[in-house]
Amino acid sequence: MIIFETNMGNIHIHVDTKNAPTNAQNFIDYVNDGFYDDTIFHRVIKNFMIQGGSFTKNMSEKTTKANIENEAKNGLKNTKYSLAMARTSAPHSASSQFFINTSDNSFLDFPGQDGWGYCVFGEVVEGFEIVHKINQVSTGNKGGHDDMPNNSVIVNKAYSAS
Repeated sequence: MIIFETNMGNIHIHVDTKNAPTNAQNFIDYVNDGFYDDTIFHRVIKNFMIQGGSFTKNMSEKTTKANIENEAKNGLKNTKYSLAMARTSAPHSASSQFFINTSDNSFLDFPGQDGWGYCVFGEVVEGFEIVHKINQVSTGNKGGHDDMPNNSVIVNKAYSAS
């Protein structure tokens, strides 16, 4: 179990190490390294997803580890409250950024629109109301980034809990 303590409340996440071993372990390693502490959800698209995992409160991008293999062919689906790896148009470009689906987004499932899709590796199991609150924040363009919350949504601390 991973807990994200945000300035809007706590989100509890179950990580699926069986079906997405590489992506799940990558996420756990970032959590255990304290990487997500004091980062923000930098992209919120209402009724689609909320994304975080690499930007600090002042919009500095943290240095990440190497990119990982896309395990989207694992049978897990981009359903509401599932957690998936964010990536560029390159299928194996995911590193630290992730997103929480705020609606069912089956078009992101393997094979997706590009033959790969987006790898689901976990799900929110508690704090649904917090995800909903983040999904509802007002957004705008800041520093060349679209869909940024007008008021920062901060991950104060992320940690593993038994």
